[in-house]
Amino acid sequence: MSIVSFAGNTVSDAGWRDYLALCKLKVVAVMLLTLVVGFCLAEPGMPSLPLLLITSMGVGLAAASAAAVNHVLDHNIDRCMARTARRPLPQGRVSPGNALLFAAVIGCIGLLLLATLVNPLTAGLTLASLIGYAIVYTAVLKRATPQNIVIGGVAGAAPPLLGWTAVTGSLDSQALLLMLIIFAWTPPHFWALCIARKDDYARAGVPMLPNTHGESYTRLQILLYTILTAVVTLLPFINGMSGLIYLAGVSIINYRFIAWAVRLNISRNPGDPMKMFRYSIVYIMWLFAILLVDHYWQLFV
Repeated sequence: MSIVSFAGNTVSDAGWRDYLALCKLKVVAVMLLTLVVGFCLAEPGMPSLPLLLITSMGVGLAAASAAAVNHVLDHNIDRCMARTARRPLPQGRVSPGNALLFAAVIGCIGLLLLATLVNPLTAGLTLASLIGYAIVYTAVLKRATPQNIVIGGVAGAAPPLLGWTAVTGSLDSQALLLMLIIFAWTPPHFWALCIARKDDYARAGVPMLPNTHGESYTRLQILLYTILTAVVTLLPFINGMSGLIYLAGVSIINYRFIAWAVRLNISRNPGDPMKMFRYSIVYIMWLFAILLVDHYWQLFV
C-alpha cells in the first residue's frame, strides 16, 4: 500500500497495520474502560447504549489522534530507544506528513461526533485533553522537566470525566474524583517503566526522573505516590459514591500495589520495575471494573 502525504512524500511500505500502530490501541482500550465506568456511574439507571457507543467512538478517535501526533513529535526520540525503534515512523514505513493527516482526519471525526451527537462540553473537554497530551505534554513538558508525567497526567486522567459529562452535560465532584484517581496513579505507573527503560531515555536525551535524580529517589517517589493513590482510591467509599464491595476489592489490589512499591525500594532485582509497571496496568483496570460491579450491585440488589 502506497500513500502520498500532503507534503508530496511517498512511503511505499505503509499498510493499515502501521496506521493502527499509530493509534496505540492498547492504551486507548484502557482509557475507554475508564470512560465506560464514568459513563455508567453517572447514570442512576441503565445506561443508554447508543450514547455510550457514540461517546466511546468519539473519545477513542480523539485519543488515537493524539497518539498519532505523539508518534510524529517523538519519532526522532523513538529511533534512539529499543522499546520504540520499530514503530512505523522510525522505520520509515509512514511519513510524518501522512501521520499528521491521519491524526487530523480521525481527530476531527471524533470531535464532530461528540459535538453533534453527545454535547459541546464533552467535545470541548476532549479537545483540551487531546491538546494537553499531544502538544503540552509531548512537545513541551516531556523535554523540559522530569516532572513531565505528573503535570501532563491531567490529560491522561480525563476519560472517566468525559464519560460522566456525556451523560450529565455538566462537571461534578464525583467525576473529578475518578479523574483524581488516575492522576495519582500515573506517576508510579510510568516511573516504574522509566526505571526499566532508563538507558533508553538517557540515549534519547529525555529528562526522566531516574536519569535526573537517580533510581533511589525515583523508587521513593513511586512508593509515596503509590500510598497517595491508595488513599485517594478510598474516597469513593468515604463520600458514599461506592459501597462495601468496592472497599473490599480496592483494599486487596491496593495491598498488592503497595507491596510492589515497597519491594521496589528494598530489592534491586532488575526485573521488578517492569513487573510493577505491568501490575499497575492490571491494577487500574481492576479498580474501575470493581467500581462498576459495586455500582450495579447497589442498583439492583
